[in-house]
Amino acid sequence: MLDDYYNYIKALHLIFVITWFAGLFYMPRLFIYHIEANAKGSPDREILSAQLKLMAKRLWYIITWPSAVLATLFALLLLYIIPSWLLQDWMIIKLIFVALLFLYHLKTHRIFKAFQGDEITYSSLYMRVWNEGATLLLFSIVFLVILKSSFHWIFGVLSLIGLAVMLMLGIKLYQRVRKD
Repeated sequence: MLDDYYNYIKALHLIFVITWFAGLFYMPRLFIYHIEANAKGSPDREILSAQLKLMAKRLWYIITWPSAVLATLFALLLLYIIPSWLLQDWMIIKLIFVALLFLYHLKTHRIFKAFQGDEITYSSLYMRVWNEGATLLLFSIVFLVILKSSFHWIFGVLSLIGLAVMLMLGIKLYQRVRKD
């Protein structure tokens, strides 16, 4: 019966993965704005902080968390329909990256809770680097799903390292441009 709905379930899984990542990409950006607002004088600091906390709360609880739960639910349904995927190397590796994604999500949740309590202990540079973690996970997961068993491990690892280096160089360039 569920086999008939496979494409619908797959589409819903992809939609919620996309909205989950949208939340994971934007949340560190809000953290950066919050860090920068905290350096402003009063009353700007208080006004911006309150607004950014509200935006983060809505993004986190209305979009990001529900998307993570729904993406996972639909993923489990897909694995229920095609359990043989669990015997394939690409799926095992993908699930490892998904576990890392959940760890990233949970750490971001801890950072979110700290910011909600005005415990700002991170620099904007740290948040810019933190934000790239989701990018690396997205690339890893998408390439594994698309390429499956044809994924060449050496090329894949070197590509991820190259992407990480490019992202870090981009952050450094942004810092340099911003100072000028």
